[in-house]
Amino acid sequence: MRIVDPANGQTLREMDEDTRETLTEKVSRARNAQRAWAARPFAERAEVLRRFRDRVTEQREELALTLTREVGKPIAQSRNELNALAGRIDFFLEHAAREIEDEVLLTAEAGGTEERIRHEPLGLVANVSAWNYPFFVGANVFVPALLTGNSVLYKPSEYATLTGLGIERALHESGVPRDVFVSVIGGGSVGAALIEQRVDGVFFTGSHATGTRIAQALAHRMIRVQLELGGKDPAYVCDDADPKHAAAATADGAFYNTGQSCCAVERLYVHQAIWEPFVRELEATVRGFAMGDPTDANTYIGPLARRELALATLDDQVADALHRGAKLLTGGRRADRPGFFFEPTVLVDVTHEMKVMRDESFGPVIGVMKVRSDEEARELMADTEYGLTAAVYSPSRARAEAILSTLDVGTAYWNCCDRVSPRLPWSGRGHSGIGCTLSTYGIEAFLKPKAYHLRAG
Repeated sequence: MRIVDPANGQTLREMDEDTRETLTEKVSRARNAQRAWAARPFAERAEVLRRFRDRVTEQREELALTLTREVGKPIAQSRNELNALAGRIDFFLEHAAREIEDEVLLTAEAGGTEERIRHEPLGLVANVSAWNYPFFVGANVFVPALLTGNSVLYKPSEYATLTGLGIERALHESGVPRDVFVSVIGGGSVGAALIEQRVDGVFFTGSHATGTRIAQALAHRMIRVQLELGGKDPAYVCDDADPKHAAAATADGAFYNTGQSCCAVERLYVHQAIWEPFVRELEATVRGFAMGDPTDANTYIGPLARRELALATLDDQVADALHRGAKLLTGGRRADRPGFFFEPTVLVDVTHEMKVMRDESFGPVIGVMKVRSDEEARELMADTEYGLTAAVYSPSRARAEAILSTLDVGTAYWNCCDRVSPRLPWSGRGHSGIGCTLSTYGIEAFLKPKAYHLRAG
């Protein structure tokens, strides 16, 4: 497997992928190690993960540069991800102990029966992770999984393999036994082989198409399956919103991480009353985004991690939109430079017949549509098979919540977007997936309850 720098197409490293034989051996090691790990006191497991948090902080610059070089994420944004990781780990450390405690629902009195719930780890967890936020997305799974006593087979995306190995190294250096957290290396075929193994749960982050194949492959297994998939997330700018503020916020929501975020704003609806000033501000903001070498701290738009596949998708969406009558305000083509760059692109006069408003873009492209009323905006926002996030910009909380409450999404935003908190559940509806990470729900996902009926003889 060749690991390529998307900024210039150069090979960073070549490595062997796992085979079915090496997978079987890794599964055996991880399964055999899980019971001893689960038997350790929670305080010991927590201390190991606390050391991991500290080690990542100490190695921030090295890890950030590795992430930038293999994924193309601008270095300032790689640092942001690593800086914010500590807060997520701290949340899990603070709340996991309470989630694994026994619950006594009925105490035994006068020879009666005690009723108790015990929370046990799933066992061996397969974590097939993503490349766009490998520290965030990975830690959302492996940190609570390890804290609750599971062992983990961790397959980083083939586009973030070196970052995945850096995570594994930091965990082992922090005290996680080598057989409790085991990396699996390779592309899609290796991931498919991994989920065929005898595991007790599969936690996947990626595309809807791959998530569907995983769900179908595991339907007969009766194991825990969690699928964190993509989105086609809308934002609506009401007529009473500040055009300049809303344009800056939604532009950042659409183009941060070069648009390669599951919850990036991918559809913009703007009330006709502020259409012209909003579009003028949006165009000026996007034209001001610096595109270039991702290791430069001033770069905001980097190369595309999925390289030619991503470029072809964006080429197709822009061509389809222009063919159907859309107007191009800026961008619209591959950048004339080495590497896999696409110019930040704004399209107006779009419709829902265009691919750019229906299919996931996962790149620096946004379609902007004029609407006449809140009801028209709400109907258009709901016109999708995805259900990850939605945002409304307005000074009126009541107005925003009235719209957001009708949308079938896992996360609702008022005057913000593209935001994730460890305290709140992260979940999708429809094609955006099943299951939940983050919050206490994201800890419960790695536990299975056992009911005890206890009566003295």
